[in-house]
Amino acid sequence: MKPVRTWIVVSDGGEARILLNEGPGRGVTEMEGMAFQADHPPNRDINADKPGRAFDSAGTGRHAKEPPSDPHRMEKKKFAGKISKILEAGLRKKNFDRLVLVASPAMLGDLREGLSSQLASLVAAEINKDLTHKNAAQLAQHLGSVLIL
Repeated sequence: MKPVRTWIVVSDGGEARILLNEGPGRGVTEMEGMAFQADHPPNRDINADKPGRAFDSAGTGRHAKEPPSDPHRMEKKKFAGKISKILEAGLRKKNFDRLVLVASPAMLGDLREGLSSQLASLVAAEINKDLTHKNAAQLAQHLGSVLIL
């Protein structure tokens, strides 16, 4: 019987790694070329221009306009979209059978938004923690309840 291949996505808003579990007794291994860094410039560089100004509807007062959203947050959403596209490519190539998402709370929500229905159906578990600083052996301990190691 073919072992179940599980991709484990470990991410926060600035970095992501995809690890592999190939079934019981195999543990968790780092996948070569599957570590990603987001290019998040500081907010001051994203919004380098001063905010626009608006006149009051009555009177001569003027007020600065606030940007409609947090530009840094939008960069994190773009990064989550990039990770979702990588997962979609892996799904098309049949590189995995199951998916486990381990991410900080905001990133977990962003990843969920970017998953297709087919990809979302393969999500076996979600762990709402930022474990990006853990190595593969330490992650295996955190994933013991999710994976059959």
